[in-house]
Amino acid sequence: MVYRLVQTSARQREIAEVVLRNGWGYMRRLLTGTRSEEPQLPPPTVLRNILVELGPVYVKLGQVLSTRPDLLPAAYIDELSTLQAEVPPVDWVEIEQLLTEQLPRSVAATFREIDPIPVAAGSIAQTHKATLHDGRAVAVKIQRPGIDLVVDQDIALLRTIADIASRTNFGRYYDLKALTEEFAAALIAELDFSREASHTDQLRRNLAESRWFDPAKLVIPEIVWEATTTKTMTMQWLDGAPILTAEFQGKDGDLAAEKKDVVNLLIRAFFQQIYIDGFFHADPHPGNVFYLNDARVALLDCGMVGRLDPRTQQVLTEMLLAIVNLDSQRCTQLTLQLAEPIEPVNLPRLEADYDRLLRRYYNLNLESINFSQLFYEVLQAARANKLRIPGNMGLYAKTLANLEGIARQLDPEFQLADQIKPLMTDLFQRQLVGEAPVQALLRTALDLKTLSLQSPRHIELLLERVTTESLQWNLSLREIDSLRRSVDDSANRLSFSIVVGALIIGAAMVLANDSTGRLFWISLVLFVSASFLGLWLIVGILRSGGLGRPYSKR
Repeated sequence: MVYRLVQTSARQREIAEVVLRNGWGYMRRLLTGTRSEEPQLPPPTVLRNILVELGPVYVKLGQVLSTRPDLLPAAYIDELSTLQAEVPPVDWVEIEQLLTEQLPRSVAATFREIDPIPVAAGSIAQTHKATLHDGRAVAVKIQRPGIDLVVDQDIALLRTIADIASRTNFGRYYDLKALTEEFAAALIAELDFSREASHTDQLRRNLAESRWFDPAKLVIPEIVWEATTTKTMTMQWLDGAPILTAEFQGKDGDLAAEKKDVVNLLIRAFFQQIYIDGFFHADPHPGNVFYLNDARVALLDCGMVGRLDPRTQQVLTEMLLAIVNLDSQRCTQLTLQLAEPIEPVNLPRLEADYDRLLRRYYNLNLESINFSQLFYEVLQAARANKLRIPGNMGLYAKTLANLEGIARQLDPEFQLADQIKPLMTDLFQRQLVGEAPVQALLRTALDLKTLSLQSPRHIELLLERVTTESLQWNLSLREIDSLRRSVDDSANRLSFSIVVGALIIGAAMVLANDSTGRLFWISLVLFVSASFLGLWLIVGILRSGGLGRPYSKR
């Protein structure tokens, strides 16, 4: 089937040629229709090269996979984390035509001027600097013309491959169909720039207030909605440079102190996004975090975001604290609250794996521990124990990894544990009493008052029913019917066996006491009846599952 698909599509033939040229043995056999063993991934470098050659959609697939440490070993995560599409910019004539089609007004009516040379070009879009008629400098992100058609073709092929692979144990274990649909939905959503603009606006609103950091020092670009569509996004222009290549100004010439302040700002801003807002920028790599000329920090590119419900936020709060304290037993308990078991979980083995993993860090100083890497290893241990981790956990782990990577490069003495412990204390307080302690206390007092008023009446009713013998208990036991039938069967067989035994004993007694021989026929009839009934009992037992089973199931 795959062989015929390859023959009927130029794009599919191109993909086959890339795979064959890079030497992925398993896919070579699959694409040529050869019977093959269970799927095998190529080496990390080979996989990265294949994805780069296949183009924007597969580069994006690699970037999404780099957020799933529960699916891929660390070597693949490291290789795919640096994946970027090496694509030339689209000619300005095509870009201008797309702008003309997308914008409600003409290009000239929307922008006073726009630079035809892009400042950045990526796999999905490229960005141009422009000026509005009111004098504001803006960045215009424009989707690559025709990319939506390429995306549709490649997603269709990925679905076909996932359908074929899902028939193997490999495909069923990783649930490749669900992963493909998850990726397809994410990629299609990323092609809608109005959605990214909404994410950017929501992030700016969430971070406009904070008790953990000064919001004035963090910038999220404003969206120019009148020049934003599904394929174009116009936002505030920010002058600065990527965080790791920027020239820091320093307080009174102290660059180290300025970098420490930036690290502290980033940690607190992201912990608010993750643990309080439940909505976070999921791709804070160094290219998306800028240090501005006015000494503020900016977060760019909200195309990839993560969402966490309150229950998951609470579990992750405790999980991070358990990892900081190297508590393997608590990690096991919390993992089971997050993950879905693929098959029955061996709890002693899972806890032993966590204990062995965390024990490696017992004798290390806190500054020597890479907590994001440790969290990756926790997820991979869960995967090895047949637990399926939700996709948002991968985004969470990758966000921590990017954040800790930036922090350690800016501040070699950075210790995540020192940064998060005071935040954890505040988080637990919020979870205990909420944002308004007084209101929470009053609400609890009202609940206690209601309980105290209702309890005497409920106790009186209970005692009345007990004394009048009108109290009834309704119990529902799972599989009780099958157990009852099995007990009935066993009782019937036991009764049947007693009857057979009685017939045999009776026949023997009649025969022993018959001195004249006149009762011989009676004893014979009893023996024959007992033999027939005994044979019937044995056949019934064998047909129901054998003599070795304690009871039968019908």
